[in-house]
Amino acid sequence: MCSFDDQAKMTDSLNTQKSITQQYNHYAGECSTKSRRNKLMDILNEEHEMQYEVFSAMQKRGWYTPQQAESKKQQQACKQFTQMEKQL
Repeated sequence: MCSFDDQAKMTDSLNTQKSITQQYNHYAGECSTKSRRNKLMDILNEEHEMQYEVFSAMQKRGWYTPQQAESKKQQQACKQFTQMEKQL
């Protein structure tokens, strides 16, 4: 029998929350009525809050340390999105 330690369980929880938020985001964008969209947006927000709680707990324990993006990559991303915004 495979046994998961606390870090593995938290990692699984974080990955699950990321997947759930992606799905709710997709479905919210596909809603045919505003009331359904609003409900899904409420749920999506709740899921993001849960994801952040798991992320914060892992970060406090040193189990999840996101790497800071290089300044050059940050500038490239900003430039890309600024160009996309202008096209809209």
